[in-house]
Amino acid sequence: MIWDTLANIPAAQLMTFVLGGLVLNFAPGQDVFFASACGIQGGPRAGMLAGLGVGLGVSMHLTMATVGLGAIVAAHPEALLAIKYAGAAYLLWLAYKSWTAGPVDPSARGSVRVWNIIRRGFLSNALNPKPVLFLLAFLPQFTNPAWGPIWQQVLGLGLIFTATGTIVTMGYGVVGGLAGQVIGRRLGLVNRIAAVMYAGLAMRLVAK
Repeated sequence: MIWDTLANIPAAQLMTFVLGGLVLNFAPGQDVFFASACGIQGGPRAGMLAGLGVGLGVSMHLTMATVGLGAIVAAHPEALLAIKYAGAAYLLWLAYKSWTAGPVDPSARGSVRVWNIIRRGFLSNALNPKPVLFLLAFLPQFTNPAWGPIWQQVLGLGLIFTATGTIVTMGYGVVGGLAGQVIGRRLGLVNRIAAVMYAGLAMRLVAK
């Protein structure tokens, strides 16, 4: 069992992994900025749901890394480029939708479509090849054949990293939503700020 395998990992090693993962989770990146943008535009609940969607996207990348699909994708630069540009196009589409949207109705901010926001968060992460490359580079550093099957260690550690990352990203989304409430909603300012953030993420994705 996965949890039995994790129990074989020395406590100091496991704690080092958890703390290192939290540092990476809190470091602002695409997932954090995306959830924050959703929060600014749709309120704390939207930001939280976007963070949850991002976590589901990371789960997909973790699954790929565990079964070996991640390594196959990483070995084909053309596949990475296709995923990268698809992700950038999706972010630019969100930027366009946000920029052209009218002023936010205060009474509508709390009535977000749950699955729509979660889907946005999932796609923003799933269409970014960087997470699977990161997982392939980060997780194996904390494994050892003496502790059990490597795939179980990768999956177990990945689940821990995904769980902490999802919670942190959801928290950023809530903070973004609270910030959006402070900024105000007149003249569609919130939508414009979100649009700039989405466009910036698209440019950042294709630039690296």
